[in-house]
Amino acid sequence: MRTNPEKIGATLSHLARAMKTPTIAKVWEQLANTAREQGWTHEEYLAAVLERQVADREANGTSLRISTARFPAMKTLEDFNPDFQPTLRRDLIAHLGTTSFIPKADNVILLGPPGVGKTHLAIGLGIRACQSGYPVLFDTAAGWINRLSVAHQRHGGLAAEIKRLRRYRLLIIDELGYLPLDADSANLFFQLVASRYEQGSLLITSNLPFSRWGEIFADDTIAAAMIDRLIHHSEVLTLDGESYRTRTRRELLEKNTNITT
Repeated sequence: MRTNPEKIGATLSHLARAMKTPTIAKVWEQLANTAREQGWTHEEYLAAVLERQVADREANGTSLRISTARFPAMKTLEDFNPDFQPTLRRDLIAHLGTTSFIPKADNVILLGPPGVGKTHLAIGLGIRACQSGYPVLFDTAAGWINRLSVAHQRHGGLAAEIKRLRRYRLLIIDELGYLPLDADSANLFFQLVASRYEQGSLLITSNLPFSRWGEIFADDTIAAAMIDRLIHHSEVLTLDGESYRTRTRRELLEKNTNITT
């Protein structure tokens, strides 16, 4: 007895909706035609349908994680030009790009003057983490302090906020050191760092070497305790050289000068 194709189609569409698998609902018929034309086995057809569903779900998950991370711009590791940082080990960047430091709750610290690519690397590693399935949250140091201060003003709010942040496997703190912190802000920041110790990864960029972090927190003791927790399980990368923005402006001026002469 011949099976009714319309009835099968309706059943498959209903089951795809019930399982919340929209990709299967879209591709099952097209792949079924391909399977018949190419003589696929039942197993090969099933594998093809499921692969399309999983691929779309992973892509949608990555897009959602990147959107939730609140990156200020889209900067990938592939777009980073290591030629401007000849002392920076490319094998170390490639290793960090595997995001293997995140399940170990290790940290990454990027130190160097403004404009040498610290934020670019931080965003690139954050995007790679999103692509690997890890929840990420990005903000400047000033943004993080404001977030913690607002939470601290609510009864029990700081503890609740720090607990909520544990769902993010990687927190990125950009531009630490551009503005000094008062005692209250330094204490809030220390509590965030202490809560992540061996529990979740931090990626921090700073324009100041560790020897000057006492200036950031206005307290050498707090700075030392912070550094001790951060570098216990971490990769510390120092970037140097001329600012990309300064170099670009100079090259543009030189080009315009050559044109006019």
